[in-house]
Amino acid sequence: MVAKVIDATEMRLGSYLLLDGVAHQVKKMDVSKTGKHGHAKVRFEAVSAFTGKKKVMVIPGHDKFEVPMITKHEAQVLSVEGTKASLMDNESFENLELEIPEELQATLVDGVSVEYWDIENDKLLKKVL
Repeated sequence: MVAKVIDATEMRLGSYLLLDGVAHQVKKMDVSKTGKHGHAKVRFEAVSAFTGKKKVMVIPGHDKFEVPMITKHEAQVLSVEGTKASLMDNESFENLELEIPEELQATLVDGVSVEYWDIENDKLLKKVL
């Protein structure tokens, strides 16, 4: 479920967009002014929330983008096995198995509380609480 649809000129640094069905965070953005016969152009760099791959695009300012619905949840780590963590949601008691990001691998241990995001039914482990 998409939260809303915005014009390219309405995006801000740090906001999330759906590009090719995957959530990306806007890292850099430049808006050029309209010319004598043209439209405003938006140049931006976005990084995938899941893979970390960067996309650079130049588009007309009136192009539309979908903003994903992001819900934040807390969970408890049940076990850690390699690069996967088994979690239990604190509200629904649902069991999940998520990939551990590189920056959290050293600090993630059994029994600790974590925050994970649900971005359009894709789950992402964000931080240790």
